[in-house]
Amino acid sequence: MIKIGQPAPEFTLEAAYKDKFEKVSLKDYKGKWTVLFFYPLDFTFVCPTEITEFSKRTKEFDECDTKVLGASVDSVHSHKAWLKDLGELNYPLLSDMTKQVSRDYGVLLEEEGITLRGTFIIDPEGIVRYQLIHDNNIGRNVEEILRVLKALQSGGLCPAGWQPGDDNLKG
Repeated sequence: MIKIGQPAPEFTLEAAYKDKFEKVSLKDYKGKWTVLFFYPLDFTFVCPTEITEFSKRTKEFDECDTKVLGASVDSVHSHKAWLKDLGELNYPLLSDMTKQVSRDYGVLLEEEGITLRGTFIIDPEGIVRYQLIHDNNIGRNVEEILRVLKALQSGGLCPAGWQPGDDNLKG
């Protein structure tokens, strides 16, 4: 299982992005902050609420010099078909058909063959700085992910309830 402070597991996966397929590697994002999130499956009920919310908030992630990547165990063809319903996204959906990347990040439910809702914030040096894995019945709070990202980027000690613009604690 990956731990905070460790290098993020590398990967190269096929992705559906802007009506085409492309290869996406984590190393492509070296030098930038990255939010990598796993979701269980395409064509489900909770997933589209998260996936479209991340896309709506792309400008805020861009302002933090951060790229967003979504991933599931579905094929790129499934992603592309689903995007006809969801609409175009502002980030790629990665296909982890072998389930190896999901295993590497510790989010795969082996017996079910799907992933938990896992969120990872990876710093510009490729180090995992934040992870949250939770039940599939509950969608993520993208606002909270942005808050944590900004707290990490502040470089200081952030007390409970810290918000962008608040002072950091003196260490």
